[in-house]
Amino acid sequence: MKLISVALSLAALLTCALAQTTPPSSGSAMAAAPTKDPVSAGLRTMLSGRQKNTLAAIDAMPADKFGYKPTPDQVTFGHLVVHIIGFNNALCAKAADVPAPKVDELKDTDPKDKLAAAAKASFDFCTDALGKMSDAKLGDDIELFGGNHSPRAMAALILASGWSDHYAAAAMYLRLNNIVPPSAQKK
Repeated sequence: MKLISVALSLAALLTCALAQTTPPSSGSAMAAAPTKDPVSAGLRTMLSGRQKNTLAAIDAMPADKFGYKPTPDQVTFGHLVVHIIGFNNALCAKAADVPAPKVDELKDTDPKDKLAAAAKASFDFCTDALGKMSDAKLGDDIELFGGNHSPRAMAALILASGWSDHYAAAAMYLRLNNIVPPSAQKK
């Protein structure tokens, strides 16, 4: 299942990258210049929408529901938010080859305003870090998790799939509390 998620994320990332490098139609007088760092540019494009929806989902969940979990085996909404924060800080640092920010340890029982502010800060860090990202480093060997090594590109793929997964989980928690997720609200 995780392999399928990574493959779909790669396809989405490449689609974004290709959309930015597609030349104009044949009737156009000038050809578009290729995008520098198309994978990095595609990831930055994806970030803005994922950030908007995820932060809006965190904002939409009432403070008294941050301890909510659908079943005894699932994590609380607050735990999901803490996970998102750590994920963003760690993976954006690895993808962009920059140091991860030093942050205070958070608990899933921390107040909503503290967790929401830390989530926003983690997305702000991603924006800054990915602004420095270069496709030239995507082939670098890095340690990802538990001593396992992968090309730096894997951190970018995990980011793309993780952002979608995290928002989907947050949206599910909202719906189970009769709250329409941000991406499903009427415009």
